[in-house]
Amino acid sequence: MQHITPPQTDRLAYVIGPYQEPLATVVPGETFQISTLDAFGNRIDSTDIDLADVIQMPYVNPCTGPIYVNGAVPGDTLAVRIDEIQMARDYAVSCIIPEFGGLCGTPFTRVLNEPLEQRILLHPISGSEMIHDPDLDIPSLPVEPFYGTIGTSPALEAISTLSPGFHGGNMDAADVCPGNTVYLPVAVDGALLFVGDGHAAQGDAEVSGVAAEVPTTGTLTVDVIKGQSIATPRLENDEFLMSIGSARPMEDAARIAFYDLVTWLADDYGFDRIAAYQLCSQVARVRLANMVDILYSIVAKFPKRYLLRS
Repeated sequence: MQHITPPQTDRLAYVIGPYQEPLATVVPGETFQISTLDAFGNRIDSTDIDLADVIQMPYVNPCTGPIYVNGAVPGDTLAVRIDEIQMARDYAVSCIIPEFGGLCGTPFTRVLNEPLEQRILLHPISGSEMIHDPDLDIPSLPVEPFYGTIGTSPALEAISTLSPGFHGGNMDAADVCPGNTVYLPVAVDGALLFVGDGHAAQGDAEVSGVAAEVPTTGTLTVDVIKGQSIATPRLENDEFLMSIGSARPMEDAARIAFYDLVTWLADDYGFDRIAAYQLCSQVARVRLANMVDILYSIVAKFPKRYLLRS
């Protein structure tokens, strides 16, 4: 099995776009392993580190890629099944970053209050459990790994790995996890897949701006759906069809996700579009993936048990 590892530091991918030479090539139907660094490039190993020395914008959130998928051409859809994600370290990192997060001012939207002070936590991981803080008398947290960032190259732009969008990117959607298949649009030959930002755990919205960040080794299987294009990332498992919208304001992210979900039900599953719209209003579920990134991301979910039986 091919094992794709991050490149040397000076070749790490901090943008998702068509301008880097492929790191590796895979073929449709291939299962391969991929290793990723954490969002901080594996540079935080102590609570005494000055975050200003580590977080040097825009060199944050490195991805492994691009990965060239033979046979993928514009107008196709790339299917990425996530078979497994293993932690590559026995602790996760989280922190309070001054001027970043959902409940404080940022460099783009400043407030008169002083920025929060930095705070770093190292979360020990043992098997399927993680300790949030040894000083807090609370139960261990479950380890529920997923990729915060997964995307394919746009046709022209080079988009920061910190941003989500129609290409995928930094959606921070916890449904990008083992057992699920991610569908991504193909805009360039080879699709050019990027993967990174492994999380051991994350609450919906990632409200403080940082999850439990870990390096990972994952097992993925790729396929190409020929001649079928999609407008925004999708997900699927045995229970749900899911569409992801990324935008600001947040209601626009929801509109993108639900429009795509309704369209998917009409185009592929035989629903009248208005019937699908009305049914989603009664049975759909929503996950707020992130409310901190350059764009917000929302996952709209349709339970498969309500698909047409004939």
